[in-house]
Amino acid sequence: MDSTKRPAVQISTHQQRKARLAGTIGNVVEWYDFALYGYLAAIIGRLFFPNEDPSASLLASYGVFAAGFVMRPLGGTVFGWLGDTIGRGRTMLISVAMMAFPTVALGLLPDYHTIGFAAPVLLVIIRMIQGLSVGGEFSSSVTYMVETAPADERGRAGSWANVGSMTGMLLGSGAAAAVTTFLAADVLDSWGWRLPFLFGGVIGLVAIVLRRNLPRSPHFQAHEAGTPSCSPFRQIWMQNRTAAIQAFLFAACYGMVFYLVMVYLPGWLAREGGILESEALQVNSALTLVIIPLMVLFAWIGDKWIRRTRLIAVAFALMAIVAYPVGVLMIGNGIAMMIAGQAVLVILLAVPLGSAPATFVELFPSSDRLTGYSISFNLGIGVVGGATPALATWLIVVTGHPLAPAWLLIAAAILAGLTLLWMRDRSREPLR
Repeated sequence: MDSTKRPAVQISTHQQRKARLAGTIGNVVEWYDFALYGYLAAIIGRLFFPNEDPSASLLASYGVFAAGFVMRPLGGTVFGWLGDTIGRGRTMLISVAMMAFPTVALGLLPDYHTIGFAAPVLLVIIRMIQGLSVGGEFSSSVTYMVETAPADERGRAGSWANVGSMTGMLLGSGAAAAVTTFLAADVLDSWGWRLPFLFGGVIGLVAIVLRRNLPRSPHFQAHEAGTPSCSPFRQIWMQNRTAAIQAFLFAACYGMVFYLVMVYLPGWLAREGGILESEALQVNSALTLVIIPLMVLFAWIGDKWIRRTRLIAVAFALMAIVAYPVGVLMIGNGIAMMIAGQAVLVILLAVPLGSAPATFVELFPSSDRLTGYSISFNLGIGVVGGATPALATWLIVVTGHPLAPAWLLIAAAILAGLTLLWMRDRSREPLR
């Protein structure tokens, strides 16, 4: 089959909307749990890893958190292959179920004082299953939403995955804030911490219902109906190796920028900027509300006005230019300057968050699209991006300079821009 032709099988506008809703809510579930566990890590540490030293309990709890990240590349590999073999919709159903049911299990899991050593062991198993799910959810849902969208709406369709991610983070942080604010400490430790996880399970069940009987991706159907091809792993290695390298480099740099701006920066402002951590987190939450509509807006610009890779490259170039001056501005100049500086970085970050999902999908042909995207993305975002906060902290220790992370941000932004210029822009071409 000529891979440049539009697939014969199309889906209706109603089905396209259902596809976007189903893709979005799965990412809400994934990132709700991600944020929730992070904010409740201290409580979970006390209950499942009791230790006279609170720092040791917290460290053990974060170690379990990291175990989920370690599973992401494996999850990306497994779900990528499944998506290219049995279809995108079925893969999405499996991935969200593997997040929803373990989330409920975590909310019901007895603590160390009830079942002893089995409690932390079961907690690790639950987090590893969820890590596998995270490795497949984002890329599967993005691929499905982009493949089921009209050619001139692919950017906007893909941006809804990150709308779901950001919404999930807000819901997770809000749920954690609610139980820690309104419940007494003894109630919180006894059963109150479980409520947000059980609520997450309810959201997950809604996602499962929405993902049942999804229309199949026209591009996957066209591929499936064509001449049988070799294994997607073999095809990536033999035919699409360059695309996989480009996707990995871009994902790694894009991930570093994301984790520096959205995850590391609030803590850095509390340490170096002289404000309370609660204030830094409030600013971060407010700017997350701002970034959600901006992602869709910039994705629309990439669909209609400026080619996607060029638009993202310009945003990264501007970020490289302003990163250090913004860092200087945010130290010792009051909370207004901190908000302004962080807002500049967040607005620029909204460009890749909105347009990058479709860019990844457009790199690969339908026969190995999900495998190539999932492996490259999870190695880049999950491994390199996830290690960025630790690397930024180490740079400050080694250099003794509080603005050392700004140089890391500059380097990541420049390399991301160069990688985008290396890519062939396919935003105005039919999906292969």
